[in-house]
Amino acid sequence: MITFGPGGNSLSWGNRKFPADLPQYLKDLGLNGYEVECGRGVRLSQTAQELPLLAKENGIYITLHAPYFISLSSVEEEKRQNSVGYILESAKAAKTVGAEKIVVHSGSCSKISRAEALYLAKQTLAMAQKALDENGLSDIIICPETMGKINQLGTLEEVVELCKIDERFLPTVDFGHLNARTLGGIKSRGDYAKMLNYIENELGHDRLSRMHIHFSKIEYTNGGEKKHLTFSDSVFGPQFEPLLEEIRERGLEPSIICESDGTQAEDAAAMKKYYERL
Repeated sequence: MITFGPGGNSLSWGNRKFPADLPQYLKDLGLNGYEVECGRGVRLSQTAQELPLLAKENGIYITLHAPYFISLSSVEEEKRQNSVGYILESAKAAKTVGAEKIVVHSGSCSKISRAEALYLAKQTLAMAQKALDENGLSDIIICPETMGKINQLGTLEEVVELCKIDERFLPTVDFGHLNARTLGGIKSRGDYAKMLNYIENELGHDRLSRMHIHFSKIEYTNGGEKKHLTFSDSVFGPQFEPLLEEIRERGLEPSIICESDGTQAEDAAAMKKYYERL
């Protein structure tokens, strides 16, 4: 089943209590997904363990974003080993909140070649999966993410290559990031179709259908991503409608998380309403 939800809480969340008030909040918006944000570190509230039952009872699909400071391709072995630890910590947190997928940033390649960065990232992810297997967390799915800055590892091709390390990996395709790093390269439904075809040809239809998606409009400069925007922005893209048209026609069932700046729940609701009209 396709799911739509926000990454973290919109400004409209206000003083609601997490996770007790989450089901009603999402229901009011017509949403059925939610991403727990651990970007600044895995720090769960004492009540987070209540989330799995609440999610199950209310049909909410939970995902989790691992810390931003994970560095899969660091030239320093200690940092790569630490990153394995952060991914393991994130997987344990995912288990606590009832999440199946964890989103992991791909890394940087500002000091080394892209080929070297990709090689190191592959090694780190292989070690991370081994750590999950050894700790009874084989059911948690690592989802490497496409990145928005040009000097970061994380083109669509690089993320697909990372997903080939283990058949359990699924890509997190952030179309806002891809649009930013290509300086506005996503302009039409055909552009989306080309990317979806590439994923299917390289990873197969099943992994395409179950992939994780991040979506937002993102301002960019010559270096790529600058900042996340809201759907009300009329200058920067990409547009979500042609992507959803492709997803609907192909019968795909991804989990879709909106990462708009402060209106992520409302913008996720706009995406879901458009999809339902299709």
